[in-house]
Amino acid sequence: MTKESSRSEIEILREAINRYNYRYYVLDDPSVPDAEYDRLMRRLLALEAKFPELITPDSPTQRVGDKPLPAFEQVAHEIPMLSLENAFNEEEMHDFERRLKDRLKSDVALEFACEPKLDGVAVSLLYENGLLVRGATRGDGTTGENITQNLRTIASVPLKLVGKAWPVRLEVRGEVYMPKSSFDALNRSAKDAGEKLFVNPRNAAAGSLRQLDSRITASRRLEMCCYGVGLYVGGELPKSHSLVLKQLHKWGFRLNNEIKVVTGIAACIEYYQKLEKKRDRLHYEIDGVVFKVNDLATQKTLGFVSRAPRWAIAFKFPAQEEITRLLDVQFQVGRTGAITPVARLAPVFVGGVTVSNATLHNMDEVVRLDVRKGDSVIIRRAGDVIPQVVRVITERRPKSAKPIRLPSHCPVCGSEIIKTDEEAIARCSGALYCPAQRKQSIKHFASRKAMDIKGLGDKLVEALVDQDLIRTPADLFSLTREQLSDLERMGEKSAQNLLNALSKSKKTSFNRFIYSLGIREVGEANALNLANHFGTLDALMSARETELLEVDDVGPIVAKHIVTFFHQKHNQDTIAALLAAGIDWPAHRKADQAELSLAGKTYVLTGTLEQMTRDEAKARLQALGAKVSGSVSAKTSCLVAGPGAGSKLAKAKSLDIEIIDEASFLSLLARLENK
Repeated sequence: MTKESSRSEIEILREAINRYNYRYYVLDDPSVPDAEYDRLMRRLLALEAKFPELITPDSPTQRVGDKPLPAFEQVAHEIPMLSLENAFNEEEMHDFERRLKDRLKSDVALEFACEPKLDGVAVSLLYENGLLVRGATRGDGTTGENITQNLRTIASVPLKLVGKAWPVRLEVRGEVYMPKSSFDALNRSAKDAGEKLFVNPRNAAAGSLRQLDSRITASRRLEMCCYGVGLYVGGELPKSHSLVLKQLHKWGFRLNNEIKVVTGIAACIEYYQKLEKKRDRLHYEIDGVVFKVNDLATQKTLGFVSRAPRWAIAFKFPAQEEITRLLDVQFQVGRTGAITPVARLAPVFVGGVTVSNATLHNMDEVVRLDVRKGDSVIIRRAGDVIPQVVRVITERRPKSAKPIRLPSHCPVCGSEIIKTDEEAIARCSGALYCPAQRKQSIKHFASRKAMDIKGLGDKLVEALVDQDLIRTPADLFSLTREQLSDLERMGEKSAQNLLNALSKSKKTSFNRFIYSLGIREVGEANALNLANHFGTLDALMSARETELLEVDDVGPIVAKHIVTFFHQKHNQDTIAALLAAGIDWPAHRKADQAELSLAGKTYVLTGTLEQMTRDEAKARLQALGAKVSGSVSAKTSCLVAGPGAGSKLAKAKSLDIEIIDEASFLSLLARLENK
């Protein structure tokens, strides 16, 4: 590469890095992940090292950040806050050790202080006579911003040093960061308020520290760990970096509890590997490990290069964020019918693996991100978490980028897709038919509160589906003893027991059958109300939304789910097959609410019932028109309290609610049911 061609590339690199610096440090709005920034900076450093005559004072390699915002008072650092050299593999760590030994002209193994590289914002805290007098950001390394009032709101920043024997002036340097829990809470609040979400905890911490109203900063729950000393006047420092940190801890500063001192670069690499495995379990984000020569006299001998100390290095973890291109979006169907948009990506190495797919969660998220086919996007992968699209780089959007539309029909079974304004998730309406929902719908159909098929557990359902012996609930009733006996852990006796249970389950009730169908949002209480209101399956299946809205506890959303379910041809076919298999129930008289003895009353069951199960008691109450709630409130009409009743009994007494024991409850049921 010639000097002139390098000059051109250097200009392009400087322009890009300066633009990214401005977005990150000035606007608090990073447009690229760290890995992309690091690559550009390393390339620029390599070119400037090859052609040092092309280095200019305004090159981003000659400073750390960019100009601070003018809204804050500018602060000149008495001792510059420099950056660190980066290593990205073990070979570069061994090169680092070799350079140290060459400069020291010694082959003696060096002692290193190892610290997690917290992913936050570097700050400077100045203390005079033990009192905090100023706090500042790093800024461009020479000049930062006065954010004293904001730093004072952080509980882990001491306003007055504890202990004694402080220096007259002490500048402590540390990292302010936002714990993962605080970040999640902040983004949940922002999403609920319809505000812009932060990309990552570091971005959130930076934005929080640069608020003009310190009350906002106080609400963000930031933390700070110190990592060293800049200025020290009037006293004598301990002899090593680790002892300096211990002294700071005694004066009231928080230290990261992962800090450790090791000897030799092999031990540094081992520390790195252990922390990388632990990374996702930490309550804060880290993006690598910082290694510093522990002895301060040795640090002084080693000195500095133009923008970094020779005695320290940051060994970066594999990037958790990367840029790639979104090639297409496909829609997957989950076991409960949830429709999830999945981004198909140009393969990219991120978080230690090659990623070609990432979740987009739901259509609300697609709209929030404004992501389109053809966009350049930032992908994030942390540990075992499913890769996700976290940001679109709109400045790179091609003119051919296409909006993403939710399909109207399920990509697996062709059923209508339903999405209400009240829900973020869209769902397939073909619960009984859709192959993607097959296992879940059959498990629900066989469950105790539905058809109550004894012996048909989850694992057996999965085995039957996996071997293609059943596709819909109706197929259960055509199973043979031979088919069942051939299954693993199923002998002839077990097979016959299941066939007997299937035969027995055919005699059911109308409300149980409705519940067994797995219609979205139709629970036990809704099923009973529907059975009471319509009386027959034909009447229910042909009901319009306006008719359904006349049923207790059926609102517009549930009514739409019911109509859509019964409108699907394959659901109709499955129901017909179930009836043809012999499923039947006693005639269900269409209930007149005026005739139901407990209509309008709410009962709560608590404690142990000795004469019947809780489910039986609930069913008998509902058959009489009562609502059965799980909690006591002012709307509760009566509490049925068996032995072992606790807090619900106490609350009912405090609200002066009628309380009856099991004997009185049985007497009540007998009287009302025999009317």
